[in-house]
Amino acid sequence: MKRAFGMLWFLLWSPWALALAPYISGDRVSGGDVAQVLAAVEKKTGAAGFATLGKYQVQGLPQYAVLVVSDKGILDAIHRIGGSNIVGAGIRIGVQADGTVSYMNPDYWYRAFFRNHFTREQAAVKAVQARLGQALGAGIGFGGDERAAELPHYRYMAGMERFDSDKNELNTLPDFNTAVTTVRDNLAKGVNHTAEVYEVVMPDKKIAVFGVAMNDDNMGDGRWVYKIDGTDYIAGLPYEIYVVGNKVYALYARYRIALGWPNLSMGHFTRIADIPDEIRETMIGVAGGVYQR
Repeated sequence: MKRAFGMLWFLLWSPWALALAPYISGDRVSGGDVAQVLAAVEKKTGAAGFATLGKYQVQGLPQYAVLVVSDKGILDAIHRIGGSNIVGAGIRIGVQADGTVSYMNPDYWYRAFFRNHFTREQAAVKAVQARLGQALGAGIGFGGDERAAELPHYRYMAGMERFDSDKNELNTLPDFNTAVTTVRDNLAKGVNHTAEVYEVVMPDKKIAVFGVAMNDDNMGDGRWVYKIDGTDYIAGLPYEIYVVGNKVYALYARYRIALGWPNLSMGHFTRIADIPDEIRETMIGVAGGVYQR
């Protein structure tokens, strides 16, 4: 009887106990120049049917880069859900000059992004995860262990922001087209030392997302990632800015960075205590707004 009760308890609670890592190790490719490594990985993803959205060679981290691709199944799921879920349109693959390859774990990230819609769209998530594994290799997960049931409501610790924080909102424009044009034009102009890595726009749903390269010498991606010893998790970049209706948003950094680097200690995060507001200021400028200190 005790054994039967124990098995029942396990079956009831195993979904809660399931731990997920944010990244998956891929098969190594030949090392050399990081651009050559990117090209080798892009060849694999292209052969597997993924479309390239953009490439990001991180300023200040010359041995690291990111390939961002899209998957029709995931884009269709995002189109069905709508809203802020557009932030997950880009699938990020990290590479290193020595041939190391890693990629975002869809099961982890889409539980966080899709939240209460995840169960309905789980087939698309499983499908893209399987295809990534076939194309790039399905090695061990790494970067932290978060319980699957907690990811839809994830925050690093009590009192910190979640996916739907009010701090995400950056600016309000007259309409959707103006919002998209504003973000696109400001990235093209390099406002606040930024550049566009990729974009996905779904005009019929009035949602869009842009991958943002933050290139400031003191506060850019390369600087803060280096400060937290986070280069192995390069597939956490680039940061996203997104549009829903006539509003522009970016996930607040105490959520977005913690989600991408969940195993880091508070000691690591104190090294970049000023970064959340620096990123917010950067993104407000890209959104065409004025940062209020």
